[in-house]
Amino acid sequence: MPLLQIQKMTHYFGGLRAVYDYNLAMETGQVCGLIGPNGAGKTTIFNLITGIYRATEGKIFLEGSELNGLAPHEIAARGLGRTFQNLLLWRHMTVLEHVKMARYSKISYGLFGAFFGTAQRHREEAAIEAKALGLLGMMGIKHCADQVVVNLPYGVQRRVEMARALAMDPKILFLDEPTAGMNPEELAQMMEIIRQVRDELGLAIFLIEHRMKVVMELCEHIQTLVFGEVIAEGTPNEIQNNPKVIEAYLGKEAVE
Repeated sequence: MPLLQIQKMTHYFGGLRAVYDYNLAMETGQVCGLIGPNGAGKTTIFNLITGIYRATEGKIFLEGSELNGLAPHEIAARGLGRTFQNLLLWRHMTVLEHVKMARYSKISYGLFGAFFGTAQRHREEAAIEAKALGLLGMMGIKHCADQVVVNLPYGVQRRVEMARALAMDPKILFLDEPTAGMNPEELAQMMEIIRQVRDELGLAIFLIEHRMKVVMELCEHIQTLVFGEVIAEGTPNEIQNNPKVIEAYLGKEAVE
């Protein structure tokens, strides 16, 4: 049984078919990519898997357990973490507060501990802060822990969002255009971070990305989506040389 398995997922918005007969099988530690032109339905697929939308048809399984019908927070608790195409950060919270906030879904000291400052609360709060600081260190932004996120460069904000997603201890990390808007230096740094996350945390990673350098260098398996339907999938080399992909998305210049 794959870590994540999606079978014949189809979705309609009213009379518009947004996704058709989508299938995916991912294993632990695997990095998969989803590419395609704007409006192809890539983010819609992420939203269907993570519970923001409910699929019209098809099944979604994580470690053999069905996710269909669960709320987004329930799916996140099962082990699906994600970032978003548009940054969703609280502008006037600090970097450390963002990451700690994600860990609060796992606390067990309850209202009594919160009101009376029990020893259990102090232990859990210390563990939460240590976990958050460790993730910020992995992202290379531990020195920004006490800074308000609105004051930080865009590339750093992207790393904060990733650290927040990782704070939930996901089994699979969904990255929606993680290098969007980054300069070449930030791009190289983010690619190295993604490799580090996979290697050190042992996660599966599923990413949407328009920059072919990122997809071709990071991903083991790539799907190409056009008008909500996968037209090709395979290794980076197979995708780069697939005539359908070249015609629909990459263009001749991308493979010359």
